[in-house]
Amino acid sequence: MAVWDDVVGQDRLTAQLAAAARDADALVTAEHAGAGPRPGEQPEPEPQTSADRSSASQMTHAWLFTGPPGSGRSTAARAFAAALQCVSPDRALGGAPGCGFCDGCHTSLVGTHADVEIVRTDVLSIGVKETRDLVRRSSLSPAGGRWQVIVLEDADRLTEGAGNVLLKAVEEPAPRTVWLLCAPSVEDVLPTIRSRCRHLSLRTPPVAAVADVLVRRDGIEPEAADRAARATQGHIGRARRLATDERARARRAAVLKLPLRTDDIGGCLKAAQELIDAAGEDAKQVAEDVDTKETEELRAALGAAAGTGGRLPRGTAGAMKELQDKQKRRSTRTQRDSLDLALVDLTSFYRDVLALQMGASVPLANDEVRDSIHRIAGSSTPERTLRRIEAVIACREALDRNVAPLLAVEAMAVALRAG
Repeated sequence: MAVWDDVVGQDRLTAQLAAAARDADALVTAEHAGAGPRPGEQPEPEPQTSADRSSASQMTHAWLFTGPPGSGRSTAARAFAAALQCVSPDRALGGAPGCGFCDGCHTSLVGTHADVEIVRTDVLSIGVKETRDLVRRSSLSPAGGRWQVIVLEDADRLTEGAGNVLLKAVEEPAPRTVWLLCAPSVEDVLPTIRSRCRHLSLRTPPVAAVADVLVRRDGIEPEAADRAARATQGHIGRARRLATDERARARRAAVLKLPLRTDDIGGCLKAAQELIDAAGEDAKQVAEDVDTKETEELRAALGAAAGTGGRLPRGTAGAMKELQDKQKRRSTRTQRDSLDLALVDLTSFYRDVLALQMGASVPLANDEVRDSIHRIAGSSTPERTLRRIEAVIACREALDRNVAPLLAVEAMAVALRAG
């Protein structure tokens, strides 16, 4: 299976990345073979900037992958990283890099390749300290002799200071370093950085393509895969979770009942509190799964493992405090992500309502609550439905501005009642 098989519904993009991987492979092969100028000729300097490299080949040193949530930005970046590290012998016979089976492809995809750094954050932002560590890593020569690849999955979470640190590395890259940045849109990245990257825009994958990959790769029953893909409107990660996690389906079902619970102010406030509590429960589950293990591992590393009296050695309290702060930030992000996911589901409900009201010939995303959708559609107008969608969007924007979650959701619930 080629590395591109998991990049769903992005044929044009994969063709461009495959061409770049072929050019990159040709460059490495020529250098390893000792190719150089003929006697008496001057060697051509190696291109260093994006403009220089793009004039000679499809390959360049910095890429920016953008697209809506669930479009597969990080999947495409990982696949490209694997293709750059491909060492399949078929390449010598004209085969394209990115076979998916060789050691370079496999270790890149699973995250164990020595020259591929996958950077993601489970907290709210990426700071200067972490970015400086990445820049130092990017200046190293690749251990395997091919490329030093850094995949930054959350480039939109760089702080302004971190972005300025990254800028220098992207502006003057090491000869064998490739930066792969992922963000929802180009506006989420500093203009000075995005101007030095080759931009690749991903689209929302078709529902049928997402259902197919769930069946093919995850072994999900076709009916369940189609239902999950349709419910999430082509969001690959959410579709997989919805098809495989009973708790995710239960939470979504509870969210889709909210529009019927806003008949009075008391119902609005109660529904808002339950939504916040559900998001908090998600964060708590993540903490139970991850925090305890992290804490025990750090205590063991510091010499305070179980059976040693449980006391930390002197001078190590700062490391434990740093871990606790990180876990608190991760809990905050998990809660916000879970809440945002609920709001996306709520938006899809009113999208279905609006489709019915306007007589649009599109399939319902939430067919399992068809009766509720018909009830709301029959008791309101398209204008009121649009105002309700705007209320959900306003709530998401308020959460992005760090408004207290309960206040933002309560305001939204009251706006849904008013229509």
